[in-house]
Amino acid sequence: MSHDHNDFDFEPVRGLPQMLPQGERMLWQGAPRWQDLAVHAFHARKVIWYFGGLAAMTAAVRLSEGDSITLALRPFGWLIPMGLIAATLLAGLAWLSARTTVYTITTRRVVMRIGMALPVTINLPFRQIDGASLRLIGNGSGDIPLRVTPQERLAYLLLWPHARPFHFRHPQPCLRTIPNADNVAAQLAASLAGQPTHTLQEAIETPRVLNNPRPAAA
Repeated sequence: MSHDHNDFDFEPVRGLPQMLPQGERMLWQGAPRWQDLAVHAFHARKVIWYFGGLAAMTAAVRLSEGDSITLALRPFGWLIPMGLIAATLLAGLAWLSARTTVYTITTRRVVMRIGMALPVTINLPFRQIDGASLRLIGNGSGDIPLRVTPQERLAYLLLWPHARPFHFRHPQPCLRTIPNADNVAAQLAASLAGQPTHTLQEAIETPRVLNNPRPAAA
């Protein structure tokens, strides 16, 4: 008899290291959209363009040196496959990262279970979050970076790819490439402002860009 195995069977609640305390409710839970994660975090598309540009530049140099078109085009025969292989590997890492990631918003905190090889849980009570912002990608998914208080020191390498890009000095945990990001941002805005709602639909009218809110301690 076969049994299904889940690497996270030890979790009492999916994505959480322990049961929620009495009075705390889960408002939303989700994960990155792996296709967007591959493009915007692992830069798979840029890798293909890099190898394509390298092949084109090599061909142009060979033509300028008097080589035939056949000889000039030979770099495309091995550089393009190399680029596709590299992009495929990056896409695989993005899929694995999305598969092992769970973002959770409750009435009191944001919890990020991240890590492909060694899972880590980042627990961010609302009192440790100064605010957040929203960056839409264009297909409904987007990033929601969280500005944490100066007292909270988080390592960029520990968070990556779940960190706001290029913010190395003061890393910002980031809900990366999540579907329906505007709705999730609205839910988070309402929660940070001390106005938790029961469903995402009730929060859609909340402003999409989160600038301030510094909530009271939960």
